[in-house]
Amino acid sequence: MTIQSAKSGPTGVRIQLDHVSKVYPGSTQPAVDDVSLEIPAGEIVVFVGPSGCGKTTTMRMINRLSEPTSGKILIGDKDALSIKPTELRRSIGYSIQQAGLFPHMTIRHNVGLVPGLLKWDRKKIDARVDELLDLVGLDPGQYADRYPRQLSGGQQQRVGVARALAADPPVLLMDEPFGAVDPITRSSLQDELLRLQTELGKTIVFVTHDFGEAVKLGDRIAVLGQKSAVLQYDTPQAILANPADDTVAGFVGTGASLRQLGLMRVKDVELRPHPSVHVDDDVDTARNALAGSEFDWAVVLDSRDRPVSWIRANRLAHARDVASVAEPLDVVSTQSTLEDALEAILAESHASAVVAGPGSRYVGVVTLETLIEAVTTARADAGAKPTGHGAP
Repeated sequence: MTIQSAKSGPTGVRIQLDHVSKVYPGSTQPAVDDVSLEIPAGEIVVFVGPSGCGKTTTMRMINRLSEPTSGKILIGDKDALSIKPTELRRSIGYSIQQAGLFPHMTIRHNVGLVPGLLKWDRKKIDARVDELLDLVGLDPGQYADRYPRQLSGGQQQRVGVARALAADPPVLLMDEPFGAVDPITRSSLQDELLRLQTELGKTIVFVTHDFGEAVKLGDRIAVLGQKSAVLQYDTPQAILANPADDTVAGFVGTGASLRQLGLMRVKDVELRPHPSVHVDDDVDTARNALAGSEFDWAVVLDSRDRPVSWIRANRLAHARDVASVAEPLDVVSTQSTLEDALEAILAESHASAVVAGPGSRYVGVVTLETLIEAVTTARADAGAKPTGHGAP
């Protein structure tokens, strides 16, 4: 099966929740009370809200892992409640925290599970597994025959996303899928999801309690209160610029202006060129690269032009080779947000964020001056363009 490109239109379908409620047996109060929401085809919609507000239950009713007590759910033009639950779930991708991989099955068998249940032939399943592992950045030859315990947490989450996409579903449900990994890996996985979405155009419903993650990922954000009451449903820009009420404003937090950086991607700003050398260059080549520039440090690239480290000019004076004096480097991608870039700048002593583009190749740097200019412009634009909820 060939993955369709988003350039030919989204492959996702519209989802509509129509007065949906959920009351658990033995309870007198609904966990979800009369929720109506339309999720556009091909968009990432993030449910965000405090723990226990019902956001996961609301999402799980879409694939009937939690059966609605009342209301109607349409997926495309089909009534989800009229489809057998097992059939429905095989047509909807589902990715959860901790990946949920079967430990006794290889990565190949984990990813190929749903296509196998759908009776695809083995050659087609193997081709699909290879395609998807490559798509999420895992070499099939290296990883397909491993077991989950042999992978890092971030690699397991990538496999979880691949498995959710295995049968090419129009809808992908993601329940805090990156919540159990460290912040750097989490940012990288978020970038990867955004990159995949530009290619696939799925309809993605994503649950998180982290408003920063919602801003980074969401085309739209549904801020939910108790019993999944929809407090505000809008674009991240609109919610940041003009929260619907004090409760939403409290959830957005005091850093709303800074969060404007979370709305912009590194690819949206002008990157600055910066000297680079290759890790196998001799020391004289590295010295000459810096001698002809205004900078006192350079990015170190591998044989495929991927940034791997950096070097200071003053450490080259008595160095025997580039690798021996290179220092570790945090790299952001063109899909990263400017908020990610700011964190990388603050973590580095050279006051820049090194950027990797397509193929993880080096494309330039983002500086603190660029970020200050971007947030100043964003704040001015937010003030000049009030949303439909009233002027800020």
